[in-house]
Amino acid sequence: MSVGADKGRSLADRLADAFHKLTWRTPLHTMRLNGRFPLKLIAVPDDPVMGDVPRGLALLAGRITYRGETRSLDTFDPAQADWGTPFAAYWHSFAWLRDLSSVATRDQGSPIAERLMAQWLAVHADKVEGPAWAPDLWGRRILYWTAHAPLILSSDDLVYRSRVLDTLARGARHLDRGADKAAPGADRIAAWCGVVAAGLLIPGGEPRLAFGEAGLARAIGSGLLDDGGSVSRSPAMLLDTMMLLATLRAAYEARGIALPEPVMAAMARAMPALLGSLHGDQMLSSWQGGGPATAEHVAAVIRATGIRTRPLRQSRDWGYQRLAAGSTVLIVDAAPPPVARVVTGGCASTLAFEFSDGPVRLVVNCGGAREAHAAMPAELLEGLRSTAAHSTLTLGDSNSTAIHADGTLGRGVAQVELSRQESEAASRIEASHDGYVRRWGFLHRRQLMLTGDGRELRGEDALLPAGRKRRADMTEFALRFHLGRGVEVSPTADGQAALLRLPGGAMWQFRCRGGTLGIEDSVWMDGEGRPIEIQQLVVGGEAAAGGAHISWVLKRAL
Repeated sequence: MSVGADKGRSLADRLADAFHKLTWRTPLHTMRLNGRFPLKLIAVPDDPVMGDVPRGLALLAGRITYRGETRSLDTFDPAQADWGTPFAAYWHSFAWLRDLSSVATRDQGSPIAERLMAQWLAVHADKVEGPAWAPDLWGRRILYWTAHAPLILSSDDLVYRSRVLDTLARGARHLDRGADKAAPGADRIAAWCGVVAAGLLIPGGEPRLAFGEAGLARAIGSGLLDDGGSVSRSPAMLLDTMMLLATLRAAYEARGIALPEPVMAAMARAMPALLGSLHGDQMLSSWQGGGPATAEHVAAVIRATGIRTRPLRQSRDWGYQRLAAGSTVLIVDAAPPPVARVVTGGCASTLAFEFSDGPVRLVVNCGGAREAHAAMPAELLEGLRSTAAHSTLTLGDSNSTAIHADGTLGRGVAQVELSRQESEAASRIEASHDGYVRRWGFLHRRQLMLTGDGRELRGEDALLPAGRKRRADMTEFALRFHLGRGVEVSPTADGQAALLRLPGGAMWQFRCRGGTLGIEDSVWMDGEGRPIEIQQLVVGGEAAAGGAHISWVLKRAL
């Protein structure tokens, strides 16, 4: 670490680091492992989060399945690694132990778990390379191995048991050196959670615990924003972070030790931000490549945290504005995309919104670029990151923030202006972004007003001349409203309106001025990463040099 970087750390951090080096990277470390502290677990935490029942039942039936990929346990060969990235993360993290333990007794589950463990060890235990040794996956693996130790350590084979525990200790040492190499956010927090869990649960871990707690505090500081949101600006990743911290807390509880105050404070700060991203169906809104997850998983994580609080309604750093009235919820992205150097796979979604009526999603974003089924083509996944995959305005068939061929984000939205007013009669959000100024010479301004009873959402999207660039020709625009699953559309004869029938019978009317209304096919990624066919309303037109204004209204008719 550079001298400059060290100056930015607290005295406690530097002392913990020095103490760790003295005790874990010297002959004393070897002596502890070889004799004074035999390899074992001091305690076995209870996993506080319920696993996925269908995936657990599949394991009992002889299949390991995740995000559209399935492998028979009879023919499963981990050395082949012929799978996609989501399946690989599921396999290497051992998250499947949680799913298995949710449906199986120890007697039922341990033969399956130990068989898969032995296969993993045979391929990866002695080769410190590849995805299997990524720091975030090792952090998760330590959490799952320790919480589900009865499933993987029931065997009477002492050689096998010793190999499991020795690999666990080796993985912890690997994390000691490399936890900070994980990407900021949930991945780095996962890595440091593994260090802390190892310090709590492997004998002689006091120096590692102090070192790990300092590292975890830094990871939380770089991974969570001041208002509790994730630096990725992804609700799915924030949910993952809360799951990790809740699982780590169980390790502290198993030792009878209180969770450090900085971790508790971070969880308390993050929960309102997480709740603020939920719709009436109690699932996540779809932002920055994440999908809605499942109501069961979201509820399980929230229960595991033990935190009860209200949703965050407005945030500058996290960037999402929430309005709730009557049975409706409106969530608006009012910030630039995440910084490219902090997170990969960001989306050009500025000023998009989602809107729900009770448990039904009326307007959505396509979502799911990070969590889609394996069969999804790569080009479609990239398309899910585009501005057109979000319920907002696109200009010149381009993105408000450029998405480069290598997947990184380029120039585009740098500044978002925001104002918000609330009253009993109605609440209003007005925001603008500069993502189209450099290339097209227009500022995009969006105004949204939700009535106090939640039965009417009025909007205006304006293209305002800005910057040095002036176009003499006309510029095409498209204002998109991706509709929720099961919403049926019936256009009116005048071509300016449509009736929207929601599952359950509610009826909404959409009407617009300033463009031509069309209905097109679209896709929405559900909580399991599956593509669902939906429709979208598209208001198209052309902007002259002086700009354009499109007004529209969504009104509950029944």
